[in-house]
Amino acid sequence: VRCEARRGTQVLHLTPKEFGLLRLLAETPGAPVSRETCLDRLWGVAAFPTTRTVDTHVAALRAKIEPEPAQPRFLKTVHGLGYKLDLPN
Repeated sequence: VRCEARRGTQVLHLTPKEFGLLRLLAETPGAPVSRETCLDRLWGVAAFPTTRTVDTHVAALRAKIEPEPAQPRFLKTVHGLGYKLDLPN
């Protein structure tokens, strides 16, 4: 409802697309979401971005949510499929 994401007590300042991407991945934690699904859900069928657009937004989101973005613990690449969000138990 508030469209707010936090890492601990710190509020993360996410763009609308970054927040939408995080929300989409959080809807099915641990399950991969394809780049095409991300494009359809976040940009819509009328837009013509490429799958690299998703990759760019994932990199920006990792920079904001991961302690070490080069070695992601939460937002992981599923090679050949897309991305998934692994949340701690």
